[in-house]
Amino acid sequence: MLLSKEQILKQYFGYDTFRPLQSEIIDWIAAGNDCMVLMPTGGGKSVCFQVPALMKEGITLVISPLIALMKDQVQALRANGIEAAFLNSTQSTSEQYAIEKQCHAGELKLLYIAPEKLFASGSLDFIRSLNINLFAVDESHCVSVWGHDFRPEYTQLHILKAAFRHVPMVALTATADRVTRRDVLKQLGIPEARVFEASFDRPNLSLNVLPGRNRIKVIEQFINDHPNQSGIIYCLARKTTEDIAQKLRAKGINARHYHAKLPPEERSKVQDDFLRDDIQIMVATIAFGMGIDKSNVRWIMHYNMPSNVESFYQEIGRAGRDGLKSDTMLFYSFADWMMRRDMIESSELPQHLKDIQFAKLDRMKQYAEADHCRRRILLSYFNEAVDRDCGNCDVCRNPRSKFDATLAAQKALSAIARTDQKIAMGLLVDVLRGSHNRNVTERGYDRIKTFGAGRELRAEEWADYLTQMLNSGVMDVAYDEAHSLKLNETSWQVLRGERKVQLVRFESYEEKRKRQEETAEPVKTKKEVIRDELFERLRKVRKQLADELNVPPFVVFSDATLSDMAEKRPINRFQMLQVSGVGETKFSHYGEAFINEILEYARSKTQPGTRIVNGMTYIETHDLYKQGLTPSQIAQRRNLNELTVYSHLAKLYEDGYEVDVWQYLTKNEYRTITEAADLLQVTPGAALKPLFEQLEGQYEYYKLRIALAIWEKGK
Repeated sequence: MLLSKEQILKQYFGYDTFRPLQSEIIDWIAAGNDCMVLMPTGGGKSVCFQVPALMKEGITLVISPLIALMKDQVQALRANGIEAAFLNSTQSTSEQYAIEKQCHAGELKLLYIAPEKLFASGSLDFIRSLNINLFAVDESHCVSVWGHDFRPEYTQLHILKAAFRHVPMVALTATADRVTRRDVLKQLGIPEARVFEASFDRPNLSLNVLPGRNRIKVIEQFINDHPNQSGIIYCLARKTTEDIAQKLRAKGINARHYHAKLPPEERSKVQDDFLRDDIQIMVATIAFGMGIDKSNVRWIMHYNMPSNVESFYQEIGRAGRDGLKSDTMLFYSFADWMMRRDMIESSELPQHLKDIQFAKLDRMKQYAEADHCRRRILLSYFNEAVDRDCGNCDVCRNPRSKFDATLAAQKALSAIARTDQKIAMGLLVDVLRGSHNRNVTERGYDRIKTFGAGRELRAEEWADYLTQMLNSGVMDVAYDEAHSLKLNETSWQVLRGERKVQLVRFESYEEKRKRQEETAEPVKTKKEVIRDELFERLRKVRKQLADELNVPPFVVFSDATLSDMAEKRPINRFQMLQVSGVGETKFSHYGEAFINEILEYARSKTQPGTRIVNGMTYIETHDLYKQGLTPSQIAQRRNLNELTVYSHLAKLYEDGYEVDVWQYLTKNEYRTITEAADLLQVTPGAALKPLFEQLEGQYEYYKLRIALAIWEKGK
């Protein structure tokens, strides 16, 4: 018998409720309708097609662009007890034949396939021979030339809809503006399909932009402040990834690099080691992209500015997929922006596509230079209206204070004028700071009147202020003249004293860090300390299990599940199944190992007669009960009140432990006590005195407690 969507969610995925829009999307697909699903990375897109796949007879075909992504998702599905497989070019003919045989035998519910494999010789005939119940096109922005990651092999996907008109199709993506969305649906042959658009907001991601100076020092400080956290550093150039990884390793940091020119075997090993938590930090180009299904990446850094908001948002979305607090940081410099412009200009794209790329780059620049809530900028880009600031970006946490920078601006503009407007920003900073380096002296710039006029400001301050001046129109830049700075009408108004210049006050990373330390969060409570200690122990158990099974740790349980487990500290099957992300299959595979670790942790923290958080003292009572001791003997052994022991036994019974509570009262006593409790409308955990008095003291308190436990569990 087929299960309902709610039963599937709980049994296979371990969740009690759907996320926003998931239930509605599943119903729409299950009814046989086409649609497009727009959800941010980590928003739960996969569930939208995986649940319908299990609700219907037949097999769901998932078109996925990256081999690594297929592998990870299939591993995760199998860990949840769902039969799935993938077909791609890495497999031998015999391996592919075995999977095709499974499909024909009806043994698989989901088959992942790469687009190039989908249209290989004979593949369509194979697909026609199957009972397909759904086509899911993952990362569907790859279909459109307007998207940020267009893939030519995706352009044939409309053939599927033409050949299987009655099979529903769902297109899924985390990043697509309105133009891209329309084009995706048109290219797939479902132009009228309904579009489900979830909020793109990822409130668990902290958004930060840092000045592009002293980057290695800042990165090292951040990593030292966040030990044991997985992170990705994105770089523009392959050589940069190698250099940064080497510098971090020299500091004793477990980092490796990844880019498209690595040998395939090395690339595969590095990626697997990162997924398995054997590598803490990956320094990579965007080649390390959509295939990363690792849920416990805690931070993302962009060493260089991305070329568009879509790429940036998808890349930062790889942090905090499990919903836990995560950090994102973008290093920004004017030089990065100029380098990106040069790359677009020198590309072989037709001019109309270059213009689009320039416009997208400008939107990225606006984000980096913003002096108001960064999250609002991102969400507005994806056409999502927001009526309040997020409180979780650097601008919201540190509202920008502006100051009268007219004098500093006049110094800079004067230097530009005195160098015949042939000076670029980096050299201008050297002139203002009074540097006698070769670039300055060979041009004679050390002899102009404004040489050294800005010694009071550090180089990073000047770079920041000059960028602000450029972006606010106080001066211009000539890209075709080696990025020389030029004066405009506003420049002359400032020089003549006819116009004031207001700039945002500069704050270095060290200054921000010091201020944050001064306003640090209060000391953790004992309960929070215990949770964090237990989380680390559970994380080690997860790693050990994952290594034994040869899978990434997040396939066993996500960080969010471990965090909930450390918070709730389940010590039996019933309690463990209440942990978010623990379904029947995963409990049967891993539950006992984690329960044993929680029990071991509890015993290490518990002293006889000491009550610790979350009822962990019940465990010692249960151990003694299993040894055959009576409640009186347990109370004596543990130096507890005998009623407390009976309360422990009642709670253990409620939580599903095998405790024979009927030996402590008769059926008639139970009936009399519960009738009185019903009359008084006694609720769980209520004081027993009113019930004791109602029964005129005929029954001891321990009998009341036992009777109520049986009554409550039987409801």
